[in-house]
Amino acid sequence: MSVQAPIKRKTGPDICARKGGEPIVMLTSYHAHTATMADRYCDAILVGDSLGNVMHGFETTVPVTLEMMILQGSAVMRGSRQALVVVDMPFGTYEASKEQAFHSAARIMKETQCGAVKLEGGVRMAETIRFLSERGIPVMGHIGLTPQSINMLGSFRAQGREEADWAPIENDARAVAEAGTFAVVIEAVAEPLARKITAAIPVPTIGIGASVACDGQVLVLEDMLGLSPKPAKFVRRYGNLGPAIEEAVAAYAADVRSRAFPAAEHVYGMKTKA
Repeated sequence: MSVQAPIKRKTGPDICARKGGEPIVMLTSYHAHTATMADRYCDAILVGDSLGNVMHGFETTVPVTLEMMILQGSAVMRGSRQALVVVDMPFGTYEASKEQAFHSAARIMKETQCGAVKLEGGVRMAETIRFLSERGIPVMGHIGLTPQSINMLGSFRAQGREEADWAPIENDARAVAEAGTFAVVIEAVAEPLARKITAAIPVPTIGIGASVACDGQVLVLEDMLGLSPKPAKFVRRYGNLGPAIEEAVAAYAADVRSRAFPAAEHVYGMKTKA
């Protein structure tokens, strides 16, 4: 009888147990090398479908495919060691039926070996979340502003700014929590609503543009590093790498054009014949 090695990474239940405790640190990553750096400080790493925007130049996340998510999810798993890796389920891979969602999620988990998936939607996705959870797939929810629905929303505007608009978002939060999510991302909602939801549901809330009232926070790595040209208004930049990278590229181009590289014999120790 074989004995399986214990899981060393954080798991969905580990994150769920942080409700009301030390804030949960989460960032996106799409590469092995950035995952290695984020892994040292993050409880969870999200392989977000925002890779469509920051890696491929799409205006929305809608064109992102399952194959894209699996490719980058696998890279992040190779680069990380201790953080829970959560992979987004892209648009069109889970909405048709709970069976479609299971096949997509199972493929993500088998091919990347990640610890959980994330999907967007509240009440309308509760049955699917329950179906996945009952079949061994940890699910992180996502309510409030749901970017995959941009063609219905019309713009990336904040949700729940008026108290009269709170009820549907509150219902979404309760529905996904009751369906079995281990945590819920709340995107772009007003602080009073985020605070109310965080107090009302038994699983952690992870905010993105939803104030410090949540149990944790997530940001797109490129946004917080200053690599995105137009980050959301709520993003605090912790670096300004864009200009630094451009400056380095410009310096390299100048060296190439002026032939200012070391001679090959100095680099590789080669000797030319007399």
